[in-house]
Amino acid sequence: MNWKKKLLALGLSLALTLSLAACGQKAEKPAQTEEPAQSEEPAEVPETPEFTPAEFRIAALKGPTAMGLVELMSLSDTANEMMEGKEDVVSTQNTYDFTLAGSADEVTPALIKGDLDMACVPANLAAVLYGKTEGAVEVLAVNTLGVLYIVENGETVQSMADLKGQTIVAAGKGSTPEYALRYLLSENGIDPDKDVTIDWKSEHSECVAALAGGQASIALLPQPFVTVAQTKIEGLRMALDLTAEWDALDNGSGLITGVIVARRDVVEANPGAVDAFLAEYEASVEWVNANNADAAQLISEYGIVEAAPVAEKALPYCNIVCITGSEMKEKLSGYLQVLADAEPSSVGGTLPADDFYYGA
Repeated sequence: MNWKKKLLALGLSLALTLSLAACGQKAEKPAQTEEPAQSEEPAEVPETPEFTPAEFRIAALKGPTAMGLVELMSLSDTANEMMEGKEDVVSTQNTYDFTLAGSADEVTPALIKGDLDMACVPANLAAVLYGKTEGAVEVLAVNTLGVLYIVENGETVQSMADLKGQTIVAAGKGSTPEYALRYLLSENGIDPDKDVTIDWKSEHSECVAALAGGQASIALLPQPFVTVAQTKIEGLRMALDLTAEWDALDNGSGLITGVIVARRDVVEANPGAVDAFLAEYEASVEWVNANNADAAQLISEYGIVEAAPVAEKALPYCNIVCITGSEMKEKLSGYLQVLADAEPSSVGGTLPADDFYYGA
């Protein structure tokens, strides 16, 4: 059968099929021709980054930014050695070297110098670093939404308006806690420089000590320090949830506490390994949120939070996430815009360009 006859036979078969279908009858499957007609060339499949295992040096701050990493930390090579002899130990695709720090000031110089590949930092600091390094730092994921609370040993504060005239002890000057508090005070008609006194401490633990010692009755604290303080101070209550107060403004943005950033040269050298890390990070976050008791035990063992019961109680209030790609860009850019409108220096003077957002 020559090619013309083959096409004619195929055409008749298709015509019969369409005719029967139009009459509501089930058409028999047309017989396979000897040489099926060639279709158009298939569309190109988007290339995925080639994966080559890498060794990443990652720093996180004690608290929620490290809590989401804890399962991944436990699956790293060091943890696997500790678990020798146990069955079904899952190994990671990359090799990780994790370090914990008490403040971002301990982390950022090492990141800039190249002693770290990635770091969990306050959201606004990521934008500042992008500007300072002329784009040498990019954000991989949002890892923590709002975790800030106004706590009080008393019943005076029932709304943002009740903070007027009060003294608030707080830590985190020059980072997310300061800018979030100042913004919310301003949006509620309170001048943060005149109408309230903010007593800045170097660490959140100092705020807890001030509350416990009676030197203060109102504090701005993140989880899990809120829970830690409640175990030490009878009657201490969460008076205001700053995430809820931010959402009440209905301005299209959300309160974001932390992100994970990476040096651009590290990302460009091995994007496949970065994607593998993000997949493992997301799995770690999901596990932590679904297994609070087991996660709390690991969190305590790693020294992220002092006691497992405290970690377990705090986890539901920590808003641990792993948001990447376009969703990350939408949420984070909106938050940074709010900060820039309130205080340009809080994001480094200029908002980051689109290349700040990995995978978006």
